Amino acid sequence: MQEILIVTGGSRGIGASTAMLAADRGYAVCVNYLHNQEAANNIVHGIEKLGGRAIAVAANIAVEAEVIHLFHQVDQKLGRVTALVNNAGILAPQMRLENMNAERLNQIFTTNITGSFLCAREAVKRMSTRHGGSGGAIVNVSSGAARLGSPGEYVDYAASKGAIDTMTIGLAKEVAQEGIRVNAVRPGVIYTDIHASGGEPNRVDRVKKLIPMQRGERRSR
Repeated sequence: MQEILIVTGGSRGIGASTAMLAADRGYAVCVNYLHNQEAANNIVHGIEKLGGRAIAVAANIAVEAEVIHLFHQVDQKLGRVTALVNNAGILAPQMRLENMNAERLNQIFTTNITGSFLCAREAVKRMSTRHGGSGGAIVNVSSGAARLGSPGEYVDYAASKGAIDTMTIGLAKEVAQEGIRVNAVRPGVIYTDIHASGGEPNRVDRVKKLIPMQRGERRSR
């Protein structure tokens, strides 16, 4: 039986690279995206050219009804999901916490935390042996910011990733006996579009000197 993977935020950056690599390893892939349908379709077409199966599904993971729709689309078009990569996440322009308003905080936390919880919930319902599933794997994309705190830049984003670390530990213990593995990864300093959202597209070039290898990692997209 073919493994079926959902990658949230799969149309660019780390998500796009994950989708392509998984397809190369035999997974059928759902590329979730928020706005950029063209980019998501390009990933799907790239997978299909390699002989793989893939679909693109628009969904705002911060909205419960859209998360449910996302998983229903996968149920209907690919089958029962066996793997989830909680990759989608956002950050806002760099600023000190004293200047952040509730609207910003709610947007960051709802997308980065609630969205990952909702996607994990729907995945567990399908993967868990308690619900007739055959098991599976969930990978949550965290960040080194969870450990460092991102002072003066985006403490809110860092805190949201800290929540993901804690959720990973708790959920891993909760579903371990139901055939589901739950892990988190903390990517290093990587050139992706998300830095532009923080107002500093070239942030990697500034901070790379703080790490031993003195360089950032470049992704395929």
